[in-house]
Amino acid sequence: MLRVGLTGGLGSGKSTVGAMFRALGAHVLDADAVGRELMEPGQQVYREIVAHFGPQVVQTQGPMAGHLNRAELARLAFECGRIEELNGLVHPAVIAAQAAWIERIAESEPGAIAVIESALIFETRHGSGSGAAQSPTMGEGWNKRFDRIILVTAPEPLRIRRFVERAAGGKPLSESERRSLEEDAKRRMRAQLPDELKIPLCDFILDNAGTLATTQAAVQRIYAQLKEAAALAAPQHLRPR
Repeated sequence: MLRVGLTGGLGSGKSTVGAMFRALGAHVLDADAVGRELMEPGQQVYREIVAHFGPQVVQTQGPMAGHLNRAELARLAFECGRIEELNGLVHPAVIAAQAAWIERIAESEPGAIAVIESALIFETRHGSGSGAAQSPTMGEGWNKRFDRIILVTAPEPLRIRRFVERAAGGKPLSESERRSLEEDAKRRMRAQLPDELKIPLCDFILDNAGTLATTQAAVQRIYAQLKEAAALAAPQHLRPR
């Protein structure tokens, strides 16, 4: 099988690209969704977060009482410089879940394309395995976990605009609310490596600044190459003739 990492900075549109790969037949796992599940009450990661950051990160009222207060957790992570503390609790469990997912697919479909959609493939310092880190802020192990990596890119102003629009959820924003969301986007982007450091490490660069049709065409071209690579990676008796 072929293990593919699909990454891109905040607002790049990697989730849209992931959905396109899924529609073409790839298996796609959203690392953010896995992380959210592991942060639910009753999970070990949830217990570790509460123990580390304190009861102030737990909601005490309303229908979500007992769940994590994600706004407060994000504030501590991005505004108070504690993002690596949070990552150290969440990332190892998320990466272990990814590995188990890939293993299950490999057992049932040896010629499959398994795509992990994750914003922090290069950034995390909490992966398994070892690899040659490319900068002081770049983690290790990513080159052991993936056979191919796709980077989704878009200009920074467009990425910020997408983040604001997604956060607004269709509701009109005041000027102060818009500025606050724009600053939030910039803080989050500063926690990610710039594209220029990622580009030399990736097998495919997908520019997602244009129309959906343009992006779809690029996805189809990349998927055709991934299928060829997956077929070659499959056991010989399972390769198409």
